[in-house]
Amino acid sequence: MSFHIVLVEDEPAIRVQLAALLERSGYTCTAPDRFEGVAEQILASGAHLVLLDLNLPGCDGQQICAELRRSSPQLPIMVVTSRDNPLDELLSVQLGADDFLTKPYHPQILLARMARLLQRAYPAAASPCLRRGGLELDLGQGEARYEGRSLLLTRNEARILQRLMTGEGDIVSRSALMDALWQSDAFVDDNTLTVNVTRLRKKLEELGLTDCLRTRRGQGYQLCL
Repeated sequence: MSFHIVLVEDEPAIRVQLAALLERSGYTCTAPDRFEGVAEQILASGAHLVLLDLNLPGCDGQQICAELRRSSPQLPIMVVTSRDNPLDELLSVQLGADDFLTKPYHPQILLARMARLLQRAYPAAASPCLRRGGLELDLGQGEARYEGRSLLLTRNEARILQRLMTGEGDIVSRSALMDALWQSDAFVDDNTLTVNVTRLRKKLEELGLTDCLRTRRGQGYQLCL
């Protein structure tokens, strides 16, 4: 199942960048650039989750939050805003927001919080699958697939591969991968990362993807598909 995310963000650069991240992460994304009547648009779109900025031209993001919650009690709403006043967070939660994330944020933290909200709201639905260059990562099953072959990954291996796949071919630093592994609530040191990358590389080779996970000395790792 591909979850439909509605992104309500007035800054064009942030809107484009975040929409691209969501689509690389296996979601479908709608990102309106006009905000009059946006609550009605969201409700009509069949959205599974809303990412809602508070600072919108001609609109009050908290009012939109309240309208959505009145009309759709189960719709997950995550406020993503530059406002860092605790009163804004308190009011947003009181009006129905399920989560509140302050900009700037780490993209992987955003994705992790979204996944948690979606799992809670739609427990029977499959987690999104990431796809790049014929490689598919099923986040729900923890399984990598390529040309009819499949292998189960450990949780850490899946997190590393997820981070590399959402990087869209960019070099991903070791520190960024360490951040991804810390989400597993396990202690991660530099050697742990090296061991997990080595195991993931071997599994990708077993799938037929030789030399696709490359070490860039002094920079990090790159997934070349």
